[in-house]
Amino acid sequence: AARRACPPAVPGYRCRGPAAAMVKETIRVYARVKPLGRRQQAGSYSVDNEEPLPGLEITVPRDLADGFINNKRESYKFKFQKIFDQEAKQDVIFDSIAKPVAECALAGYNGTIFAYGQTGSGKTFTITGGAERYSDRGIIPRTLSYIFDQLQKDSSKVYTTHVSYLEIYNECGYDLLDPRHEASRMEDLPKVTIMEDSDQNIHLKNLSLQQATNEEEALNLLFLGDTNRMIAETPMNQASSRSHCIFTIHISSKEPGSATIRRSKLHLVDLAGSERVAKTGIGGHLLTEAKYINLSLHYLEQVIIALAEKNRSHIPYRNSMMTSVLRDSLGGNCMTTMIATLAVDKRNIDESISTCRFAQRVALIKNEAVLNEEIDPRLVIVQLKKEIQDLKDELAMVTGKQRTSELSQEELLQLDELIETFLKDNDPDSSLDVGADMRKIKYCFIHMKQIINHPMTSDKKMLSQDISEEQNSNEELEKLKGLLQQRDNEINILVTMLKTEKKKARDALSQLNATSAGSTVLEQSPSMSLEESQSPSTCFTLKGGNVFSSSVPRLPFLS
Repeated sequence: AARRACPPAVPGYRCRGPAAAMVKETIRVYARVKPLGRRQQAGSYSVDNEEPLPGLEITVPRDLADGFINNKRESYKFKFQKIFDQEAKQDVIFDSIAKPVAECALAGYNGTIFAYGQTGSGKTFTITGGAERYSDRGIIPRTLSYIFDQLQKDSSKVYTTHVSYLEIYNECGYDLLDPRHEASRMEDLPKVTIMEDSDQNIHLKNLSLQQATNEEEALNLLFLGDTNRMIAETPMNQASSRSHCIFTIHISSKEPGSATIRRSKLHLVDLAGSERVAKTGIGGHLLTEAKYINLSLHYLEQVIIALAEKNRSHIPYRNSMMTSVLRDSLGGNCMTTMIATLAVDKRNIDESISTCRFAQRVALIKNEAVLNEEIDPRLVIVQLKKEIQDLKDELAMVTGKQRTSELSQEELLQLDELIETFLKDNDPDSSLDVGADMRKIKYCFIHMKQIINHPMTSDKKMLSQDISEEQNSNEELEKLKGLLQQRDNEINILVTMLKTEKKKARDALSQLNATSAGSTVLEQSPSMSLEESQSPSTCFTLKGGNVFSSSVPRLPFLS
């Protein structure tokens, strides 16, 4: 069966064709510039859409107010896969960034899309979207809509879709979709813990997987999780995300009759924004949250730096929960895309430069995405059971310890079907495989002997050609029977008519013999014999002037 292919118009992703079992790609990095607010002063930046990679240049003028020599750089240039300026719409973001990754997830590859940037730069708006207008939907709802639309169009496979929603708040994981808890506080949600097996695969304990059969169910789960997210108002953002959230779509597909199952997962990550505490001036609980956020982002940057270095033996994934969960997305079996959200007002221009530097390091990481295929374990169990039974039969034949129990009715029917299929198969290389069970072998020999000696009685199912010939013969026989019956009826009618005419002729002769006087015709022809009176077209003149005429020919069997 042909694999689902990524759109040919998207460069870089080569999950096209049957040979694309592994895709080696660097993490694709995009930049999105947030529109300026009413009271914000624009910083100096420019976008150069040259080929093959567009460039972003940020200019920071030197401050000579203190009269000291300032050798600070004024111009910073960065390269991205594509740069979306302030006028970019949400649908353009989805088509360019998320749609290719969703296509590859449908084909059986793991995918990750994450947004990175300072607080208030538009990460949540890009990933989740705005609540005011339908056109402001973000990557997650648009991806759900696109995936379920593609599943409805593809009837060649059977798909199963589950979603999970993980929140990492102060280095603790929480399940935002657990149906057993109706939590009004963060502490009431079930905590998710990380477990690692011997193959270094990460398993998340207490993270529920909710099945979604259509777009509506998936969106309801997304809205449920968003209501449980931890947000707070800060000087930089009125609705600042105080935690990292990972919305995961799990897709499994299987062709009917096939034993191969494809499983893939698509991570859509909304990272909390980095904050400069000295600039925001926050304290208390918000300060504690900012410390955890900045620390986890620092560990993420450490992982990125380690992956970018050549010949690095140790990657510190275990330093934080977020990097442990995203281990496959960073240098593993995944197609990863990053969106760097930038706030280019003068106050935040330094943080935007830091975000761009981080993005350049991320672009150096190479991932090896592998097509995730596995054999259905239930089918494997059936195959292993059959193999065990065959080995037992073979062992019993070799050792001479044959089973003495009789074959069941189901086994006999299966053998009859195998024999019938074998006899009808015209292939000279065909074989009758009944295993090493002597009971079955003996039954097959006896059954085939009966077929040879009594082909008419032993063959319960006639061939289609013989059945059609018999039907045609029966139809012709019925037609002949009907024609014969019709001829018999006609003959009976004719015999009845002849008998009636014969009786009339005899009655006429009797009258002639009784009347001897007064007949002129008889006097003139006294020598007329009886034979002449019975000849065809003979006329008799009766007494009283009546003439009797008979046109019925004389038949031999009427005399």
